Amino acid sequence: MDKQTALERLRALDRERMHLVRSAALLQWDQETGLPPEGVEDRAEQLAVLEGLAHEKLVNPELGQLLEVLEARGFVEDPPAGTASFPGEDFLRVLRRDYERAVKLPVDFVRECARTEGLSQAVWVKARRQRDFSLFAPHLEKMVRHAQEKTRFWGWGAPGSGTTLYDGLLDLYEPDLSAGDMAAVFGPLGERLSALLQKITAAPEKLQGLPGFLHGHYNPQKQDAFCRELLQGLGFDFNRGRLDCSAHPFTSTLGFNDVRITTRYAAEDPMAGLLSVVHEAGHAFYEMALDPLLRSSCLGEGTSMGIHESQSRLWENVIGRSRSFWRGWFPRFREFFPEETRGRGVEDLYRELNRVRPSLIRVEADEVSYSLHIILRFELEQGLIGGALTVNELPAAWNAAMKKYLGLSPADDADGVLQDIHWSMGAFGYFPSYALGNLYGLQLWEKLGEDLPGMAESLERRDYGGIHRWLGEKIYRRGRRVEPARLIEEATGKPLSSSAFLGYIEKKYSELYEL
Repeated sequence: MDKQTALERLRALDRERMHLVRSAALLQWDQETGLPPEGVEDRAEQLAVLEGLAHEKLVNPELGQLLEVLEARGFVEDPPAGTASFPGEDFLRVLRRDYERAVKLPVDFVRECARTEGLSQAVWVKARRQRDFSLFAPHLEKMVRHAQEKTRFWGWGAPGSGTTLYDGLLDLYEPDLSAGDMAAVFGPLGERLSALLQKITAAPEKLQGLPGFLHGHYNPQKQDAFCRELLQGLGFDFNRGRLDCSAHPFTSTLGFNDVRITTRYAAEDPMAGLLSVVHEAGHAFYEMALDPLLRSSCLGEGTSMGIHESQSRLWENVIGRSRSFWRGWFPRFREFFPEETRGRGVEDLYRELNRVRPSLIRVEADEVSYSLHIILRFELEQGLIGGALTVNELPAAWNAAMKKYLGLSPADDADGVLQDIHWSMGAFGYFPSYALGNLYGLQLWEKLGEDLPGMAESLERRDYGGIHRWLGEKIYRRGRRVEPARLIEEATGKPLSSSAFLGYIEKKYSELYEL
C-alpha cells in the first residue's frame, strides 16, 4: 500500500469515528435542552451504543496496523508552512495518542460508562432541583469508581510509577501537567488572591456599597433577545450555530458548521445569563475558526481544555466586564431595559459588574474569588479519586472548604456540592482547566495588546475583527496540532505563568477599591 492510500484510509477510519462522537454529542445536547423526563433511560442506552461504536472504531486493529506502517516507514511528513495540505505527521502523532489510550479500555467498560453517565446526569438534575445530595450519591459513587478504573487501565498510579490516579485524569484535559504541577501553580495563586480578597472585604463601607441596580426584575425574554443581538455582534455565526437554554451552560460541537451554546436566565440577575453567553461564545469562536483542513479529524478540536477555557474566560471577563466593552453596548442595553436602567450610566454598570462579593456559586463568582472555587474543587477531586475522601463525606468536606476559602456556608446541597454538572458526567480533572484558562487568557491578552495597540478603542466601537484574527492565527486554526505548553510559548514568547493574570487582577481591583 503506497503512502497516500494508507494515509487516506487512516483518515477515513478516523472520520467515521468522529462522526459517531459528534452524533453522541447531539444526543447529549438534546438530553440537556429538550429530552422529556421519561426518555432518560432510553437515551442512556442510545449513548452507550454510540460511544461503544466510536470506541470500537478507535481500537480497530486496521487503524493500529496503518499507524504502525506509516510510522515505521516514515511515510508521512507535514507540508511546509503556508501549504494548504493536510498535516499528516501531526495527525499520526495525535491519533497514536488517542489510540493508545483507547485500546487499553475494554469496549464493555466503555459502554457501561456511557450508560451510567446518561443516568447520572439525569439524576443530578433531579437532585439539584430537589436540593438533595442523597439522591445523587449512589450515581456519583459509580462515576468515581469508573474514573478510577479508567485511569488504572491507562497505567497511572501503579506502584513505582511516580504518578497518581488523578494525574491520569488531568492528562485527558491538560496533557503533560500533573497534580504536582497544578499544585505548584495553584498554591501561590491562591495565596495572592486570598490576600487581595481580604483587602477588598476590609475596604471602607462606602466602597463596598458600589451602585447596585442589576437586580429586581429583568424580563428573561428580553434578556434572550438582547443576548442574541450581542452574540451576533461579537461575531457568532447563527448560520453555523445556535443558542438554547439548559440547567448548566455549555458548548457542544456537533460538526464543523454546527456549534451550539446554551445559557440560563434569571430575572433577578441579568448579567448571569449574559456573561454565560459571552463565556460560551469564547468556546464557540475557537471551534468555528478551526482550520477547515482539520475538519472531521482528531486534529479538529481544541488542544486542551485549559486553552479552550482561556478563550471563554478571556471573552467573559477581560472583554465582557471591561469599561470599553460596555461603552459600546450599554446604550443598546438601556434601550431593552429603559426603566431598570433609568438614571444609570456605564460607570455604574462597570462598578456593579465588577463588585467583589464572595459567592456560593462558581459560575456567578467575581474575578478575584473565581479561582478559589477551582482550587477547592481541585483538592476535593484529588481526595475522591485517591480514596482519601468518600462520596458520603463530600458534602461536609465541600462546606468546610467553602468556609476556608470564601468564608461562606451553603444553606443546602443545590448551592453547594450539587451546583456543577461535571462530576455527573465523570469529568474529573476538568475543573483545573478553568483556573489555567485565566492564566493562559491573560497571558494571551497581554501579548495581543502589544501587537494590536488601541484595543480599548476597538472594543468601544464594537470592532472585534482584530481580536478574532489574532487569536485565530495564534490559537484557533491550529486545533490539536500543537501541545498547550508549546502553543502558549509560541503565541506569547513566554512559558505559562500567573504573572499576567495577577498583575491584571491586582491593578484592576486596587483601582476599583482604592487599595
